[in-house]
Amino acid sequence: MNADETDAQIREVADERRLPSSHLDRWLAMDPLSRAAMLEIARALRLRTGQLVTALETLDEIAVREHVTVAVILDRPEIRRIANGSGSVPSHASALLEALRTLRYPLLKRMQDELRTEVSALKLPRGISIDLPKELGSDELTVSLRARSAAELAHLLDTLDRSRSGLTRIIEMLGGKK
Repeated sequence: MNADETDAQIREVADERRLPSSHLDRWLAMDPLSRAAMLEIARALRLRTGQLVTALETLDEIAVREHVTVAVILDRPEIRRIANGSGSVPSHASALLEALRTLRYPLLKRMQDELRTEVSALKLPRGISIDLPKELGSDELTVSLRARSAAELAHLLDTLDRSRSGLTRIIEMLGGKK
């Protein structure tokens, strides 16, 4: 497919998705291989408007930071695996955005993994759930209890008390201390 055909198909996808013109312009400003690679991903994963906007913005940021083209990023094994994998298309679209976020924010991803490891190490019973802030956008930790009896509640509270040092460590990590 030549560049004019690719651009026409990009405009068609952008029109179908009601993609804002600023994002269409960003897409069309890519080099020809990158435009075509993005078109292929957008079609294969049937990216919705918000997903397409997020992907375009994140890819642009990664490309600038790493001094590579979008085509190079989309050709990475972890991205190809997502695009070509089996399973539901919506889950692949979400996985693509998560993989792009990981590439864009490697320190955030590492911190999220460390926090999940800390929470897992607490080995809390099913009646206690720990919710970390989304995208680590705050330093608040949510602890939820689910109990069906006074005895079960007492057991959960005792468990939380024994887990105090681990929970304190997690709170400190959220606050930027290690």
